Amino acid sequence: MNLKRRQFLLLGGFSIFGTGLLSWAVTRPNHQGATVTHLKTVATESLNKNLLLRFVSVADTGTGAEGQYAVAKAMHLYHQQNPYNLVILAGDNIYNNGEIEKINAVFERPYQPLLKEGVKFQACLGNHDIRTANGDPQVHYPSFNMKGRYYTFSQGQVQFFALDTNVNADWHTELPWLEKELSSSKARWKIVFGHHPIYSSGIYGSNQYFIQTLTPLFQKYGVQLYINGHEHSYERTRSIDGITYLICGGGAGLRPVGRSEWTECSASRLSFAVHEVYEDRIEVRGIGTDNHIFDQGVIKLKSV
Repeated sequence: MNLKRRQFLLLGGFSIFGTGLLSWAVTRPNHQGATVTHLKTVATESLNKNLLLRFVSVADTGTGAEGQYAVAKAMHLYHQQNPYNLVILAGDNIYNNGEIEKINAVFERPYQPLLKEGVKFQACLGNHDIRTANGDPQVHYPSFNMKGRYYTFSQGQVQFFALDTNVNADWHTELPWLEKELSSSKARWKIVFGHHPIYSSGIYGSNQYFIQTLTPLFQKYGVQLYINGHEHSYERTRSIDGITYLICGGGAGLRPVGRSEWTECSASRLSFAVHEVYEDRIEVRGIGTDNHIFDQGVIKLKSV
């Protein structure tokens, strides 16, 4: 490796992760040839003045088993070093059948440290969640902060749109609602989340119905990011017609994932995603239970 190449990697590895913290990343190949980024953090003065919002996304969490607790622990450690106040919980919040009586074991206990520190969870319904009373107990569960089966909320210049993507979703009502909300939004950043994938290299693959019905609305009204689970893996696409699709379904268990022509990163590993929103970009990072960064990407602001 020549000197210029080494300098580029060194300088490109530095990043500001949080108020009062300076973090840098050292990237090197693992034994399989893939690159793994090791996160190091030290205290410093506030250098992150342009950050609008930091939030985390994770899905397919609700097992109450070892994998979920490992991811929850990594989420809390990251919060201690790089504070955030929002978690997008993208469905299958309670396995196997959405039984609300399991809520302590699969939500309140694993995320207790985050909940105590005021971190807010915003959930949507997965296919396992609707097996009990069509998911209504979760819709009404206060700590999931759901305003309905689909809803919208804002944090500053970021507006989120939560969808019900299940097979029994009332699309005749939901699609007009989504178009109305997107068209009237004045937010700089529009982020949609639901449980099921649109583009995926996992075992379920891409969803042609969603590609035909949802992506035209995303393109028309300037959605920059779609977040989902269902695939028990991590996958981030390249920009597809101006939109990035992010699967963060490694919240408790794993399944295999491949690659497609539009895949930027895919990994079958227990993990969550961190999103740092700025005026002109969103920086996305995949974080594993070893507390290392295994994926880094940038979503640039697009104009409608």
